[in-house]
Amino acid sequence: MKTKVVFVGAGPGDPELLTLRGKREIESADVIIYAGSLVHRDILKYARSDAIQIDSYGKTREDLFALYKKFAVEGKKIVRLHTGDLSFYSAILEQMEYLESIDIDFELVPGVTAFSAASASLKRELTSPGISQTLIITKPFGKTGKPAEESIAELSKHGATMVIFLGVHLIDDVVSELRVGYPPETHVAVVHKASWAEERIIRGTLDDIAVKVKKEDIKSQSVIIVGDVLNKSGVSILYGGEKNHKITQD
Repeated sequence: MKTKVVFVGAGPGDPELLTLRGKREIESADVIIYAGSLVHRDILKYARSDAIQIDSYGKTREDLFALYKKFAVEGKKIVRLHTGDLSFYSAILEQMEYLESIDIDFELVPGVTAFSAASASLKRELTSPGISQTLIITKPFGKTGKPAEESIAELSKHGATMVIFLGVHLIDDVVSELRVGYPPETHVAVVHKASWAEERIIRGTLDDIAVKVKKEDIKSQSVIIVGDVLNKSGVSILYGGEKNHKITQD
């Protein structure tokens, strides 16, 4: 089959946060499959006028597989748009396995994450010397489940900066688990639709963030960021002027 599927991380929402590579892939696509409830429609303006555009909302995995096979037989280039980045919570593993099983070539184009956009909106670095040098990305238990040692309660014991996806609708449960490891005065920020025109930021502590979130009636498309980096700053030695300081990269 002379075709290719390109999975593109469309970024957190703001069309200007789409990568140049992602834009180029969209411009050359014959078919674009996108999540209409999540991907900003303005991103589709880069598509050719003759490109076939398909909203994946309401479609099953088998529906998507059938589309891939249909357009592969026709030799078309397919772009599959997912929000944010593709490296976590993007639900593409099964799609890639299917494409491999029928010998369709595919590529992945990374995108800007929602927590990166949230960090920019908050004007805070998520790591800070002497405060936190570790970032934990997680989500509550869901239908897919996860190991018990990866529960929010267990992870909270590290005291690191934590970013929680897909959990704002469970804010009471999330806060209850966070309080296992973090003190009640720990700062929390909830960023709804980071980088969108409709973006909203709610700041608080573990003592009051749940009440504030429910008052704003926010139930989806949000990241929860927890940790002392939200209200404290360390001092980096990277540009501190120390003599003979050697900068290394991993």
